Amino acid sequence: MAWNRQRALVATGDDHKVTPAELFFDLVFVYAITQVTALMAAAPSPVRMVGAMVVLALLWWCWCAFAWLGNVVRADSGALFGVLVAVMAVVLIVSLAVPDVFADASGGLSAPLVFVLCYGAVRVLHLTSYWLSSPGDAALRATLRRTAMASVLPPLVLLLIGCAYDGRVQLLWWLGAVAVDYGGIYVTGSSGWRVNSPGHFAERHGLIVIIALGESIVAMGVGVGGFPLSYAVLGASAAGLLLSAGLWRLYFRQLGEAAEHRLTGLDGDDRTRFARDVYTFLHLPLVAGVVLCALGMKKVLQQVADTGHYGLAEPLHGVVAWSLTGGVGVYLLGAAAIVLRTSGRRPTALAVGGVCCLAAGPLVGLVPALVALTVLAATAAVLVGLHSRRGTRTFETVEAA
Repeated sequence: MAWNRQRALVATGDDHKVTPAELFFDLVFVYAITQVTALMAAAPSPVRMVGAMVVLALLWWCWCAFAWLGNVVRADSGALFGVLVAVMAVVLIVSLAVPDVFADASGGLSAPLVFVLCYGAVRVLHLTSYWLSSPGDAALRATLRRTAMASVLPPLVLLLIGCAYDGRVQLLWWLGAVAVDYGGIYVTGSSGWRVNSPGHFAERHGLIVIIALGESIVAMGVGVGGFPLSYAVLGASAAGLLLSAGLWRLYFRQLGEAAEHRLTGLDGDDRTRFARDVYTFLHLPLVAGVVLCALGMKKVLQQVADTGHYGLAEPLHGVVAWSLTGGVGVYLLGAAAIVLRTSGRRPTALAVGGVCCLAAGPLVGLVPALVALTVLAATAAVLVGLHSRRGTRTFETVEAA
């Protein structure tokens, strides 16, 4: 009997908090996000950037699936912890395959095929665990069947077909798979899914934003690796850190609290739909924006440090120049969408700032890289300040709702 209790899946309550097991689980995603940045940095091009975002979207789905599951079943219970360790092993293999997923090296296993098969294994483990978590929940089991047929099987078929090709053809098949995968969630509906603990759900997603921001800081360190320190390197590092701090402040001091408060005030399918929209879908642009910006920050630090090949007046070039400001633009637009979905208020400063950052890529290619990073950090601080002036009003709007 004691052995059976140890193996059982343990349901969570409304006061459930993030467990150390979930923090341990997130470690493989730290490496996975780092690999996505490496995938872009190895051969920066528009096609490679789109491919990296496709890979990130698939990895995000793997993480989100177990964030939802960990909200209804304790991750530190015997059975689910065993599943999490198995998923960690699979995601680690996925991460190892990421750098070669669109340019498979000769010899060894096929990186695209390994990636797809492991991704499929994660999705199957998730659905199986959910199925076992609620044996008496007919609505959930019906939703799981629809999810398997609409949002798991078809994308896997498209991903496998894409493995037979390379280059842009492979990318088009995989883009189609992501579109079907994400669209399938709307087809299957919200009935049966549950958010037992709003606090836990919000905290889990806050932690993944922290992981992404941490990757931007790591990317700067990698950019200066092997080069001597200089005043320019110190200044660029400070500017990059201030930029990350501004993005952190926007989320944790303004977006996160209002969204969690709104989520807590809802129940039933309304809570599920809000969690799906704000956390599962609209947090992806936040993470993607930071990853894109991390590529630009890494290249800025590398150019500033590598005085043998670059002068301080050297700008960023090509798609890397766009990624620096474009990543911030994606982040700001994702934040604006969260504010709109949470409170119904139009976040003008964030929306206008996001569009301007997306369009600023050509300008980045005209000024020294260090100047571009410094101006971007200052601009982000101003935008966050403008938005924060209405932050109290936003929270009061959410509270009244």
